Amino acid sequence: MPATRTTSPALERAHLVWDLFIIVLVIANLSLLLFDSLFLLPPLNAAFEAVAPGLHGAYEQNIHANFLSIDLAFVSIFLLDVLLGWAVAIAERHYHRWFFYPFVHWYDVLGCIPLGGFRLLRILRVISLLHRLQRMGLIDVRRWYVYSVVAKYYDILLEELTDRIAIRMLDNVQQELRSGDGLSSSVVERVVEPRKQALIGEISQRLEAMAGDAYTNNLDDTLRYVRGLVSRTLAESPELKRLSRLPMGSQLTRGLEGSLSDLACHLVDEALAGLKSAEFSSLVEHLAESGFDAWLRTDPKTEQITEQVLVDMLELLKEQIAVKRWQQHYE
Repeated sequence: MPATRTTSPALERAHLVWDLFIIVLVIANLSLLLFDSLFLLPPLNAAFEAVAPGLHGAYEQNIHANFLSIDLAFVSIFLLDVLLGWAVAIAERHYHRWFFYPFVHWYDVLGCIPLGGFRLLRILRVISLLHRLQRMGLIDVRRWYVYSVVAKYYDILLEELTDRIAIRMLDNVQQELRSGDGLSSSVVERVVEPRKQALIGEISQRLEAMAGDAYTNNLDDTLRYVRGLVSRTLAESPELKRLSRLPMGSQLTRGLEGSLSDLACHLVDEALAGLKSAEFSSLVEHLAESGFDAWLRTDPKTEQITEQVLVDMLELLKEQIAVKRWQQHYE
């Protein structure tokens, strides 16, 4: 990577003065191009001659007649600016290779061609120089009124164009969906099926994590519920009611209730602990795979419903895109 070089203040000032000089020359050259183009229009030429005949004759004899020579004088200075900029870029290693400069500043190179279409590229030279001065912190074009106007209508134009393009693309997608070419089947075959195992694995992991969290967070409540359920069941049992009427029946009933509650809680605890076993993981994966296969099976009615849902979603998206947000921003 090329080493960065710091530019001395004197050289920075020289760059600034030269850039300002080139901006003035470009503006003068473009103004001359515009005026001379209007001078060639017969109605404007006649009006100019009627208003200022002396100035008209002087311009026609001294400037219009020698317009190409004058333009070549400007071009020579612009070409000198390109060569100087290229030399500075090589000396300060602005680019990775020495020959990159004319490709990066192609508008400067083409603007030196003294032909009608290429002359208009000199406008880009002004923009490039203003950008350089902006980057150096010498000017702030964002505070200029012209910049605010251009930025406003640029944002409006860009939003309108992108909205139209987006709506047109969504219209095409809706037409494809309505054509009934089996988009749902294509999505299943080309998008879902290749990722089936990954999706099943993800679903299984989520189910296992959900079951494990439920076991960890609700263990006490679960065991309490089981004990209450055993107690209510035994209290409603006619055999235990008869047993409790016997001598020592109450103690026997309470002992039996406690033993059965402990047994039931132990079974539930073992069952919940088994959620982390390999057998449970295999069971969950098998259930997820069965449910996944059932979800993938489609029929014409299912495809029609799916495609209609997609069409309605795209229509809602089109309505959101069609909102002219620039009106809310600039009002």
